[in-house]
Amino acid sequence: MRLIHLTTFWTVILDILAWFVIHMAIVLVMVRIPRDRFHPDGFIYRMKPWEKEGRFYTRVSRIRHWKSILPDGARWMKDRGFPKKQLASREMGYLTTFAAETCRAELTHWTTMLMAPFFFLWNKPAVGWIMIIYALAENLPLIMAQRYNRCRLVLLLEKYQLRGLRK
Repeated sequence: MRLIHLTTFWTVILDILAWFVIHMAIVLVMVRIPRDRFHPDGFIYRMKPWEKEGRFYTRVSRIRHWKSILPDGARWMKDRGFPKKQLASREMGYLTTFAAETCRAELTHWTTMLMAPFFFLWNKPAVGWIMIIYALAENLPLIMAQRYNRCRLVLLLEKYQLRGLRK
């Protein structure tokens, strides 16, 4: 329900600024949550049966063809960001941190998407729906990449743990 009526120019400016502020505010809040709060085995983050240990993303969405073009926000966060573009180490500690950071990133993108309905407050309904579509189009691929990476990381960590138990 539209409560604020602005000219088209100011509505567009408000939309751009609102998305920028939403993105930045959510990221700034999320990076302050201690890493130990993010567990790959948590309800939201754990692998679902339909993901088939990550194979869903390679078979259905063909993620390997487009994942590399996704942005990594870590470079803008300097000391608070954790680069997730590529694997930098195969050490257990690093892999565990990486898995937790995929949880943080996924929650960041889910939270960002939840803000889209607020755009109905100052946009016409059709534009409000465009904002919902934008939020989905921008965040779902990033969520898929986090889940795909986490599936692979969890499997690798389990493999390492099994090796450690045999020794």
